[in-house]
Amino acid sequence: MQLSITILTALLAVVKADSDSASTRWSSFRRHLSYADVVGYAPSSQVTDQCAIDLDQEDIFTQLTLDTVNSFERARKIYQEGGHSKSYAYITLTKGLESGVQEGDKLLGRNVEGDQVSGTAYENYAAGVKVVKFRYTTTDIPESYVECQVGALAKPNLTGCLVADGDVTIGGADYPYSYSPTEQNNNGRTIAGFSTTAGERMRTYKDFRYFANYYGKDDYADVWIQSAFLGKDTGFTNGNANFALWESDGREQAIVKGTAYIAVFMAVIRELEDALNDCDNGLGIFHSWDAAVCYYAGSLEGNDGLNGGRFMHEAADKRCADFRTCGKDGKGLTGVSGVNLKIMDYFSIGKDQLGKKNCSGARETTEKIIAQMYIPQIQGALRYAYKVGALGGGEKEKGEAATFAAAVLPRIHAAWSKSAKTICDNLCVGAPSTDFAAVKRAFEDTYDDLGITCAEVGGFWFNGASDYYKGMEPCEGGGSSPAGTMGEEGGGDSASHRLELITAFFATAILSIFTL
Repeated sequence: MQLSITILTALLAVVKADSDSASTRWSSFRRHLSYADVVGYAPSSQVTDQCAIDLDQEDIFTQLTLDTVNSFERARKIYQEGGHSKSYAYITLTKGLESGVQEGDKLLGRNVEGDQVSGTAYENYAAGVKVVKFRYTTTDIPESYVECQVGALAKPNLTGCLVADGDVTIGGADYPYSYSPTEQNNNGRTIAGFSTTAGERMRTYKDFRYFANYYGKDDYADVWIQSAFLGKDTGFTNGNANFALWESDGREQAIVKGTAYIAVFMAVIRELEDALNDCDNGLGIFHSWDAAVCYYAGSLEGNDGLNGGRFMHEAADKRCADFRTCGKDGKGLTGVSGVNLKIMDYFSIGKDQLGKKNCSGARETTEKIIAQMYIPQIQGALRYAYKVGALGGGEKEKGEAATFAAAVLPRIHAAWSKSAKTICDNLCVGAPSTDFAAVKRAFEDTYDDLGITCAEVGGFWFNGASDYYKGMEPCEGGGSSPAGTMGEEGGGDSASHRLELITAFFATAILSIFTL
């Protein structure tokens, strides 16, 4: 009995000493119960609406596969106007607001069936205003997060939309209103918006500068995608693409992969950087970090990540089967990619670091996430370089090769401009020929700088022969050349390459002294 009391006393002492951390863990546990997981990641905020942006991507893909003039234009409208994320009704009141309304204030209305529809004020409104954006409330249930999805969709969901003419309750007062449910239910979050607002929102972020400086345009992703839709020249400073050279096969690939792997790719980085800024400013919030996970994985992947999505998570799993980099050891041909296992682990680690206000640690974790995100882009470019250069692939394969290359070329250029030039000369739109071996060497020369290894990239696997395609075997180590980082403007050689030049200079000087 005395022993039991002693043990119990000791346990109570441990619990008391660790009360703060226990409270934090319990609070975290409750949060985990409150929000739906994203591919196993437990967000601390509601991000179902952010995750749903991949439904726009899915509909863009669906329209492009129809391969008609009308479906092409429909896909473009969905890209520009959305349909699934940050839904709101643009309503006109018959009388002005009696008093001011703040963004987030509760609003109430009814749908065509007479059921109550809840929402919030999209932004601040002064007294007397008659035009209001009624933002629909979202839930934490991915399958039914919002019941009004219209925008530019070919098949809108009007179930939970406000009725065309009715009353809306604002600040306890009822206001008659009118609007067109099919024309004035819009979306505040679109894939196009990720790029068109990037210059303003990401100007100081390193990876964004790589891309903006290389292409010569802040909205480079939107320019790429719109030019592919319209069959026009991008006018880029580097890596230019003249889509007038291609028919629909190549342009479709440039669009569907450009939206996911160029536009949304940078949105992931933006949210990670925003989260770091919040940490530096002492804000104990996780919403931006949670949103980054959504833009990386999307909603279609499901909790286990095996359902098949449209964003980077799915791309990593597809490429691991091509490059034998699946599983925990990164050597398998099936299952979750080694890239995803690392990135999802890093997301959880980074969230914990942010919670502890370990901003420098979260910064290091962010760099690891970004480095891993470039791997599927490289694998995609290598795969289609071989398909075009060795297997005689046509416009579709050239479109995939060019788009995967475009998604990583600015980062390669920042590591070693010579490698970027070699890759673009062989893979960019209009490349006269493709030397896959030269492309492979050019990529490998930058792995050290990118913070990735040959083993993580793997080699292009030929299932029919149970071996790698000849010349596409994995390299060894972390790459054979430049390590280090470029200046902010990019366009030079990496630190290790410069070191090689300096070493050679001094070696020559010393040799000349001894031969005097």
